[in-house]
Amino acid sequence: MKYGIKTLDDFDFKAKTVLCRLDLNSPYDVKNDCLKDTTRIKAAIPTIKELSDAGAKLVLLSHQGGDLEYSNFVSTSYHAKVISDLIGKQVKFIDDICGPFARQSIKNLKEGDILLLDNVRYIAEEMTLFETKLRLSASDQTKTYAVSKLAQYGDIYVCDAFAAAHRDQPTLVAFELLMPSAMGRLFEKEYEVLSGIMENPGHPCIFCLGGAKIEDAFDMMPQVLSRGIADKILASGLLAHLFYIAKGTPLGGPSEDIIYKKKLDTFLEQAKDILCKYADKIILPSDFAYDKDGKRGEFPVSKLPSNEMIADIGSGTIAYYKEIISSAATVFVNGPAGIFEEEQSESGTKELLTCIAESENFSVIGGGDSIAAINKYNVASGFSYVCTGGGAMVRFLSGEELPVVAALKYSAEKFK
Repeated sequence: MKYGIKTLDDFDFKAKTVLCRLDLNSPYDVKNDCLKDTTRIKAAIPTIKELSDAGAKLVLLSHQGGDLEYSNFVSTSYHAKVISDLIGKQVKFIDDICGPFARQSIKNLKEGDILLLDNVRYIAEEMTLFETKLRLSASDQTKTYAVSKLAQYGDIYVCDAFAAAHRDQPTLVAFELLMPSAMGRLFEKEYEVLSGIMENPGHPCIFCLGGAKIEDAFDMMPQVLSRGIADKILASGLLAHLFYIAKGTPLGGPSEDIIYKKKLDTFLEQAKDILCKYADKIILPSDFAYDKDGKRGEFPVSKLPSNEMIADIGSGTIAYYKEIISSAATVFVNGPAGIFEEEQSESGTKELLTCIAESENFSVIGGGDSIAAINKYNVASGFSYVCTGGGAMVRFLSGEELPVVAALKYSAEKFK
């Protein structure tokens, strides 16, 4: 047992029916009808293989796609083929989740068999709106349709969905109340790595925070700064833009419009408070880059406001940030430095990630865009750890106990 949670080492899985909740959620290419990236699927393979090799009758559950905007919302049939190819063994897929066909298929499993059920978000109770509007307790969620039906056929529950551990949804937090439960190998590793950053990071510890989801940064920063975890925060992306506005420095119409259209001005007071308390730890860009008719242009902060939309950090900032990174013991990355999808504005993201990958520091990166960037530049192998979780990682680093962690700890106590 680790962190008050049972691990796979605490069970004998032979001939046991194991319900294993994964997070296989992957970018989907509508035009070519295929998954664009299989990073999360690959990360789940060690747990899947270990359970199957141990003789478990293995039932896999996962969501695919964001139900709020219906993006990437497709069947998990694609994932079954990827898993089969990766482990060299057939993974049976059925287009059912907890109906009579699914339950009979589970009953028919033999030792070592692997069955992947369809996208759990096809069920209303696994929707984010169900979670946020009803706010059911874990106890009440044991009575939901999928959990009440599937729990009858499971002996052990394994959660290896760290990337979804911040979600309070039935297949994530309710099975733990009904049967002995454990975290899978990926969950265990991600918990261990992030705990290390929170409890005993090597110093200097640098947080490189960028991207467009600045709410993630504001969840993390108060915690890592007040506890002395982060020695410096290298700001880029919309986070840097907001900090400049908070300082009273106008950016110019095009760049400010993005902040206000995304309603990110709601974080202005928090930004002012952080700058007031930790001014010496917040490092802001000294210059910026923009895309003008397909060509990269740059200007210093002294030239703000600008009629050009800021798309990246400038070369002076890149050089200074790389100097800080090179002397760091620990580097944590969440979010790209600019619009890395375009050639004219990718320099900040590309150079900083390459610098980190080539450095000898302990480096951790997480978040969908960040992972897409390291894959684009083929530098993933240079990072000490690539975290599959985005929202879960941020919530963990904000000091909040994740719902799935709480449920797994409860199960460890209940089923001693």
